[in-house]
Amino acid sequence: MGGNHNRFLEIDLSARSTAVTSIDPALFSAFIGGSTLAARLFLDTLDVKRDPLSPDSSLFIMTGPLTGTSFPGSSRFVMCARSPLTGIWGESASGGTFGAELKRAGFDGVIIRGKSTHPCVITVEDQNAAIVDAGDLWGKDTYETIDILRKRGGEERPARVLAIGPAGEHLVKFANVCNDKAHYIGRTGMGAVLGSKRIKAITCRGTGTVPVASEENFRNVRKAALEEIKNSLMSRTFHELGTAAAMELGMTTGDVPIKNWSVGVDYAMGLALGGTAVAEKMLKKRVACYACPIACKPVVVVDDPKYGIAEGPGPEYETLGSFGTMIMNDNIYAVARVNDLCNRLGVETITGGATIAFIMEMYEKGLLTRDDLDGLDMTWGNIDAAIVLVKKIAYREGFGDRAAEGSRALARSIGGEALDCVVEVKGLEPPMHDPRGFHGMGLAYMNSNRGACHLQHSDQAIEMGMVSWNEVGLKDDYPGPVSEGKAEMVYIGENIGQMANSVCVCHFVHWCMGLTNLLDGLNAVTGYGFSLDDFMEAGKRSWVLKRAINNLFGVTAKDDRLPKRILTPLAEGAAEGIIPDMKLMKREYYRIRGLNDEGFPKPELLDSLGLGFIKERLYG
Repeated sequence: MGGNHNRFLEIDLSARSTAVTSIDPALFSAFIGGSTLAARLFLDTLDVKRDPLSPDSSLFIMTGPLTGTSFPGSSRFVMCARSPLTGIWGESASGGTFGAELKRAGFDGVIIRGKSTHPCVITVEDQNAAIVDAGDLWGKDTYETIDILRKRGGEERPARVLAIGPAGEHLVKFANVCNDKAHYIGRTGMGAVLGSKRIKAITCRGTGTVPVASEENFRNVRKAALEEIKNSLMSRTFHELGTAAAMELGMTTGDVPIKNWSVGVDYAMGLALGGTAVAEKMLKKRVACYACPIACKPVVVVDDPKYGIAEGPGPEYETLGSFGTMIMNDNIYAVARVNDLCNRLGVETITGGATIAFIMEMYEKGLLTRDDLDGLDMTWGNIDAAIVLVKKIAYREGFGDRAAEGSRALARSIGGEALDCVVEVKGLEPPMHDPRGFHGMGLAYMNSNRGACHLQHSDQAIEMGMVSWNEVGLKDDYPGPVSEGKAEMVYIGENIGQMANSVCVCHFVHWCMGLTNLLDGLNAVTGYGFSLDDFMEAGKRSWVLKRAINNLFGVTAKDDRLPKRILTPLAEGAAEGIIPDMKLMKREYYRIRGLNDEGFPKPELLDSLGLGFIKERLYG
């Protein structure tokens, strides 16, 4: 079978040792790769009493079977562990070139345990690895760290680098991991996990190849996939306007959250922060991840005298929302500035911006005062105060120490009315898509195994009419602000999304190429010979496996809910007066998914998916 080396790098930082291991080959066809295979391996050593930041916690960096081939969108890889932010299953994906480099170095993944006595860098190169002291790098920002490590490695063929910033070093619960100064392993706090292990960076260089089961089939399906992407309107939109294109459109559909999810529309702000504004005011060029024909990533230059930044990665939709509409800031240059700051410090922008929006509302309501906030004036729109607070969060200085725990922990520390204003699901702040405009998204938030998320499923593309996959039972039209009929749509969309995260192909690219090309690409590389039903069942197995892990962490039906703010009708916009029918969708979804009333996978469902070995742990 192709697509995998069956070689994993295992690192024990406490013992200062490295080893190469393999797994039962049957696990690859059952759990594919990416976050699903990571979850299966994670389960073997799961201890629900173990703190996410303890030395004994395991961290997985995992590729998929297509990673490192030339298949479109095959840049992705994942980092998985128990999340320090949510306390449940944590995973985050990234593109760029690191994943392909790791695969070419001869490894399908890296498993890290233990804790170094002092800061270190893990170096990986062509089937070899070492743990190198890095005390001189501790305290530096991500960009400085990457520049130094590339220079040390030589300029002829620079290493690919993952690095944490001060936020990861100070164990900020939503610290991210910088991937080559242009991409980020953002959600669920994987930067804090690296920081807890005293890992400043991981470098990788590889010169090998990825085994492919059928080169001829691969060439044919790759050609077909590229042609489909070329003819896709979605592909052209992503290339021309990037993810920021969602801002203008989202204002007309009720998708964009404003003022901590309390306002329904602001067209002027949408124009000030949208894709056209990015293109006209700061865009230098667009770049692509490895093997991507779309090239949606913005590289910008800001010449503004106050918020100027040198050429580098620009803000994408989520940051334009979290540090724009969510905090009532319409200055796109200021968003670019805070985006650059978060990149360098290692602060994840969705949770970071959402937490600051929550703080601004608490300040407005008098539940936090200037004395609480170290003298900061956290009025709506005060981006300068937000920039100062980002720095405080990264270093856990003053009030930043409380904010570094995320919005749920902060709300609980305040209590009372604050609990009605915070927006999170299972401890994770939602991305910048409002479920009052798209009810299926609300159900998907409720069920997502890492907390509220738009990339654990394909709901966004399906519900917004960007794709049409009738071959798996989806209809062509799902009106957004409607709850009826959404449970089956979300169920199917979750299974598809889980496969994208297992195969490790970019969601945007696979939306543009379609399901058939993705399935054919998987088969050409691996030789599995999957039918479409096999493909969908593997996605179903992935979701149920992660759900079972979360059940072991204490997640039950009561945690599958939307926050009060999302269940409060808006007074204006496309979703005016409409809220998701949480009970209706949840009831129907549990029936379709095969969960019992407590939110556990039924024993017969586990048996049917080859997960019967989990039954005893779940049911005693």
